[in-house]
Amino acid sequence: MIALDRRTSRGNRLGLLIIGLLLTALGGLTVARGAGAFPQNWAPAREPLVNGPVREAFTRYDPWLWWAIAAGGIVLALFGLRWLLVQGRRARLGDIRLASGPGGVTDLHTGGVADAMAADVRAHPAILGASAAMVGTEAHPEVRVRLVAAESLPMNAIREQLDGVAIPHMRQALETERIPAVAQVSLEEPPRSRRTVA
Repeated sequence: MIALDRRTSRGNRLGLLIIGLLLTALGGLTVARGAGAFPQNWAPAREPLVNGPVREAFTRYDPWLWWAIAAGGIVLALFGLRWLLVQGRRARLGDIRLASGPGGVTDLHTGGVADAMAADVRAHPAILGASAAMVGTEAHPEVRVRLVAAESLPMNAIREQLDGVAIPHMRQALETERIPAVAQVSLEEPPRSRRTVA
């Protein structure tokens, strides 16, 4: 599971809201024009959208109008490219400050904690691979785990490995009673061991 940060989610909702409102407004204007709600001397209902006045406007402002349209298309393409790149951004958490005082500060590198958790998960012989990443905020950290397990491994064994080994170790390292976790599990056939006959 890819966890998008809150800014990305808010940006997606806002962008979809704006696009939805624009499309709704354009659809409403088109229906109103077709119904003859606008003055017929400049928006006749029975004429195509690209009528004489529109063609005259394009001819009058040629060629710089086409350059403006091309620039607008490039800007939209750049916005679309940036949106695609942002979708893959994960809200990885940086270092967490556990304590600070006259004697100094204690910072915890979350990447090391996530790697240690992945190692705890991989300690189970039927789990073929695992990776972890910490997300969220310093006040509310969360962990995302991706693991590959053998097809024969029951789900309750995976849950026991997470709840009984990996997550308690992480809570101890973070000095917290609660750490939300999301696990994405993939099942694969375990590799067959090769036998060598002398």
